[in-house]
Amino acid sequence: MSIRIAAEPTFRDVLAGAARPQMGMWVCSGSALVAEICAGSGLDWLLIDTEHSPNGLESTLSQLQAVHGYPIVPLVRAPIGDRIIVKQLLDLGAQNLLIPMVDTAEQAREMVAAVRYPPLGVRGVGSALARASRWNRIDDYLARANETISLFVQIETTDAVANIAEIAGVDGVDGLFVGPSDLAASMGLLGQQDHPDIVAAVEQCIRTVAAIGKPVGVNAFAPTTADRYLAAGANFVLVGADVAILARASESLAATFIRPTGLAGPEVPRPSY
Repeated sequence: MSIRIAAEPTFRDVLAGAARPQMGMWVCSGSALVAEICAGSGLDWLLIDTEHSPNGLESTLSQLQAVHGYPIVPLVRAPIGDRIIVKQLLDLGAQNLLIPMVDTAEQAREMVAAVRYPPLGVRGVGSALARASRWNRIDDYLARANETISLFVQIETTDAVANIAEIAGVDGVDGLFVGPSDLAASMGLLGQQDHPDIVAAVEQCIRTVAAIGKPVGVNAFAPTTADRYLAAGANFVLVGADVAILARASESLAATFIRPTGLAGPEVPRPSY
């Protein structure tokens, strides 16, 4: 006798039913242990990144398994909008995908096709071999697969900003996520994601997508910037990253407990943990 398993709610479903914006963080360390620690943080969602992090299929799978069962939604960012990579991420059980560097509605439509089985798309059929269907333990997975997957695309260039209304209007795109860092680079303001021109462009993106009626998110580590984007109407925001938190906290420890040799000065208050 086999055990039948119900599909998990998607990030699309969570956003549709949320009474407030959903707050999340990056998981970039490649560690399932760190991902599990973050999953118990009380935040709403995690972004498991495979674009700028040391993550492959195996480590992504381990992190999805580690966070499963916690009251948090994992979103996996693909390294590139490639239908083969998308197929692999879906098969290993990523239900919620974020595709970086989507600049046009045509690219968005290609990604919609990549997450859907024929005749609606081009996703290869391997459900009997895949964690996505729990090895065919999810009833009618092939017929219901579209219900179990949500697709988000990332706006990161001036071209994407110019085309954002058309991208947001693509059927099958469940939400958009604005990346201020790459947008700043695209606008000739590398490293200046808090520049007024970047903030204004992000706010315009938020308003445009909100008017179309789809969820829109943004990356904003600075609390004041996050608050500004939330006030503009952002539905989901990334407010930190595991590696950044560890880097800053370890630097704080060093600054607290290691004083320059031979220099006089007041004692630095030591935090309690």
